[in-house]
Amino acid sequence: MTLPLWGDRPPRGDDGPAHGPANGPGSALPTPPTRREQGPRLVSLVQLSREIARSLATVGRVAVEGEVYRPHKSQGGWVFFVLKDRSCQVSVVCPARNARRCRAVEGERVLVAGSLMWANDRGQVTLEAEEVSPVGEGAVAAMIAEIRSRLAAEGILGRPRRPLPRLPRLIGVVCGTDAAVRKDIESVVAARFPGYPVVFEETSVSGPGAALSIVDALKRLARRPGVDVVVLARGGGDATALLPWSDEDLCRQVAATPVPVVSAIGHEGDRPLCDDVADLRCGTPSIAAHTVVPDRRALEDQLAELLDSASRSLEARRLLGRERLRGAEISGALTAGMEHARTRLGHAQDRLSWADPRRGAELCRRRLTACDWRAPLIGQLGEGHRRLEAARRHAWSLSPQHVVERGFAIARKLDGTVVRDPAQVQAGERLDLQVARGTIEVRAGKGEAK
Repeated sequence: MTLPLWGDRPPRGDDGPAHGPANGPGSALPTPPTRREQGPRLVSLVQLSREIARSLATVGRVAVEGEVYRPHKSQGGWVFFVLKDRSCQVSVVCPARNARRCRAVEGERVLVAGSLMWANDRGQVTLEAEEVSPVGEGAVAAMIAEIRSRLAAEGILGRPRRPLPRLPRLIGVVCGTDAAVRKDIESVVAARFPGYPVVFEETSVSGPGAALSIVDALKRLARRPGVDVVVLARGGGDATALLPWSDEDLCRQVAATPVPVVSAIGHEGDRPLCDDVADLRCGTPSIAAHTVVPDRRALEDQLAELLDSASRSLEARRLLGRERLRGAEISGALTAGMEHARTRLGHAQDRLSWADPRRGAELCRRRLTACDWRAPLIGQLGEGHRRLEAARRHAWSLSPQHVVERGFAIARKLDGTVVRDPAQVQAGERLDLQVARGTIEVRAGKGEAK
């Protein structure tokens, strides 16, 4: 049996009339069948899941308030909890990328902003949260205290503040769409410096998703060429309305912005967390505009005063120079100059005399004269003579001739050998006998040692 699809006309018969009531005399129009008459459509599970997801997408982004029930955080940083009311509940999941904007405390009433999602694998509708904000002054204060402690631990609150430029090239302002603060700032600009360059970034400044919008607007202004200072401006409100200005990502972006940031949120008594991070905090947007927009009239007066002071100083120096020229005595100055020149000339002559080569030669001659070079030479010669005479006497005392002089004789063979033993000589052998005054030739006879 095949079920009829929605939109198919049922067969005529006992199911009911094929036409509705008459719409005119003598005419009858067919009546469209009701859903019960049409019967269910035959669809696959995949198609049903696709249509459910498509239907949920038409709902769009929503913000719903409820109480947190059974919150827990996964190892990957995802936050899960159930949002309950008196008679209904919905599962909420917050991805890890949005976990810093998700404050889920058991029993706390919160406002969840996000979109409905359909999970095909589980057959479940969940609310994917972009932001989970507490509702109530106590919960808001507790969340701000937690963020403040984290920022203080990282040194963001105590960082050095940047000075504001005196004449910024371009002033950037982040404010709400069609906000009254824009008119206030424009009126201050018109009063202080008409036509001064100011660029506005209008965005959502309260409610769910406002923190992300403010961060994006601040980044756009920081990237814009010529912007030297940025003003965050908003009117007053309660703690919940000003909650986006205490967002942790916004505070970090204020500290990371390369130009000074001025916070002008609410009234004097309102103190969101971005006031403690900004380089300057002003009580109202009008005060912030007076601070960053220069006063043209004051600048012109100051410039005129500086030009007048420079003119007076130049005239005073000119008059002083003229008086000094008049009081100077030309003849006395020339006389003193000549005396000084003579003194320098005398010093130069003295230096030249010392540099004369003849003076140096004379000095060397005197030094050589004072030094007797012959005395050391004579002393050395005398010492050598004495040493030579001593050696001569010593050699004479050891000479054989000295022995012969005392009456002794020396017998030598013809080959010059000195005869010391009679056994050296043969009988009849010829010998030379040396005496003190010459040599005597003799022949040896027989003999023997005695």
